[in-house]
Amino acid sequence: MSPHSSRELLPRRASFRPHEPIAIEVRGAVAAGPARVFHLGELVAEIDWRGGDLLLPALAEGGYGVELDGLGTAVEVAAEPRRRLRYGFVASYAPDKDIGGVVDMVRRLHLTGVQFYDWAYRHADLMGGGESYRDALDQPIALATVRALVGAVQQAGSRALGYAAVYAVGPKEWDRWQHQALVTATGTPYGLGDFLFILDPAAPDWLRHFTADLAASTAALGFDGYHLDQYGYPRRAQRADGVAVDVGASFVTLIDAVREALPAAHLVFNNVNDFPTRRSAASRQDAVYIEPWAPQLTLQHLADTVTRARGFGGDKPVVLAAYQHIYDTAPAEAADRATALTMATLFSHGGTQLLAGEADRLLCDPYYVRNHVMAASTAALLKRWYDFLVVHDALLMPPELTDVTNAYAGPYNNELDVSYAGAGLSETAAAGTVWRRIVANGDQVIVHLINLTAQSDTLWDAARAAPGEVGAGTLRFRLSGTRPPRVRVAEPDAGGRLTDVAVRADGDFAEAVLPALAVWQVVLVEG
Repeated sequence: MSPHSSRELLPRRASFRPHEPIAIEVRGAVAAGPARVFHLGELVAEIDWRGGDLLLPALAEGGYGVELDGLGTAVEVAAEPRRRLRYGFVASYAPDKDIGGVVDMVRRLHLTGVQFYDWAYRHADLMGGGESYRDALDQPIALATVRALVGAVQQAGSRALGYAAVYAVGPKEWDRWQHQALVTATGTPYGLGDFLFILDPAAPDWLRHFTADLAASTAALGFDGYHLDQYGYPRRAQRADGVAVDVGASFVTLIDAVREALPAAHLVFNNVNDFPTRRSAASRQDAVYIEPWAPQLTLQHLADTVTRARGFGGDKPVVLAAYQHIYDTAPAEAADRATALTMATLFSHGGTQLLAGEADRLLCDPYYVRNHVMAASTAALLKRWYDFLVVHDALLMPPELTDVTNAYAGPYNNELDVSYAGAGLSETAAAGTVWRRIVANGDQVIVHLINLTAQSDTLWDAARAAPGEVGAGTLRFRLSGTRPPRVRVAEPDAGGRLTDVAVRADGDFAEAVLPALAVWQVVLVEG
């Protein structure tokens, strides 16, 4: 049984280009009537829907919310789709695979990139298995299914990125490549047990082979680009011939070589546990992608990692592969709360998460084939939160957003802050508090409030307690003119749309009462 609702609005594409017709599929028993389109809470269009697809008028670039008969969805209009990466995955390619559910997931969560995990015949021989084969871990692969998925993902307005490990060679191919092995101080080749061996990713003969393999895969299967994977080690090593190798530098050389060979490809390189992000983020790829492991265990670690990545990568989107292992050991309700806090942390800092894929799956393991079937509660959570992400993109993702918490909050600054009668605030992710962050973009000030009051710790991959009851908040800010600014509030779990709250002048200051905080609240002060 599908975890997804039978009644829903489903955009025909994950992302639309300007001046492209915008169509939304209307599924299930939906009453005819007015459909409303909002941009940052403002009504921009109203359509009298009587059946068939809901067709929207031309919209300027940005994120929009669409509402009809109690249902909602989001629409992104973007001239340059690479500026955002909402990432999903597929990890099965059997001959009889039903691809309809995958396409629905791409459209439902507005996924702008889909990683095709472990589609290849072998790590060092991507296309060597013919049209049908068993992969290196004995999973059945049909290239006809891969092609069908690639085409369907592209038709749905997303990008298909083939997985490729950048320096991994299996036992059958090792004789050809062992002269480029990376070895330990005692001469043992680095590897993953006896399954894979690791070589210098910048070795010239390997680069020629690897880029040719990628080019052939693109020609045969139609991939838009590649997810370039590594394992996080070694950082420095000797090559089999005794040459010292700085592996971070070798990764950058490899990325540049792939870019030269495939100039139009969308490239995403995996910085395992933030290595070597400082170098790779500025290379000729299209996103800053990080797979966090210990010691990056807390929400604050995730926030700090995204902030560093945005600094290193400029205007590249930032994605964390924060696998929620907790779904394997905790009830869906407690695991969903962990995911909500993870998403609140990442989204509020300008990053996204690789989590959902296939038709109904979640990542809870680095081997994507070991995934988790999502519950209906999880499917509903992800839909609400990804809609919210798209609708409020202008408040969350632009690279020019600047953290001003230290310049605005607290009694010394006395510029803008929030208070609660029954809860304290913190500038960092501290258990038992409301985590408050303030960012600015021109005349806009955006306040993020994340409810950690009921949590005994801030681990992001652990069962979480229900949000604490903190009641209404008070926003107090210094006036800069005679007219008080406009204040609006939105939450993904409370309507998902910016709504006005009353502002009361108090001498040189003004105050606004904020609605009771659930998990994550976004407050927009402007004017």
